[in-house]
Amino acid sequence: MAEIERLLQILPTAEHARKAWETFGEVIVADSTEEMVAIADEIASEHVQVMTADPNYFLDNMTNYGALFLGSRTNVSFGDKVIGTNHTLPTRKAARYTGGLWVGKFLKTCTYQRIETDEASALIGDYCSRLCALEGFAGHGEQANIRVRRFGGREVPYAGQTEPTSETAA
Repeated sequence: MAEIERLLQILPTAEHARKAWETFGEVIVADSTEEMVAIADEIASEHVQVMTADPNYFLDNMTNYGALFLGSRTNVSFGDKVIGTNHTLPTRKAARYTGGLWVGKFLKTCTYQRIETDEASALIGDYCSRLCALEGFAGHGEQANIRVRRFGGREVPYAGQTEPTSETAA
């Protein structure tokens, strides 16, 4: 804490740094490296600097971070400016579901689906109908029900929920 206060006295950007520290700064004490990993994964920081006797433990066990900087020879500014893959990283806990910006984010990805048989369409329609009913998506459920009627030969009330068949009950 004394070092943070010292830096906040001498940094050219001390006014902004102090506001950031006062608003977002935090010191968290953990009882074990396992707890440290759990806390870090919950926070899902944009940048994580690891300076421990075994930084590889964090590399092997952490899953939610934008960029991980391992050991005292590595630091955030090296990664941002010189050795990193990109400076644009997920913020506000977004590292729980996405990584940093990379070339793949700029590639157009097209996907398609095609169900090849009447039986498969009816079977998938059965599952979809029940899931949509649980979620309250009547319109989506009706799209599934149309396929159950047309390709499965089963009557389902409009926007109703299909009943499990012997195939889907297993």
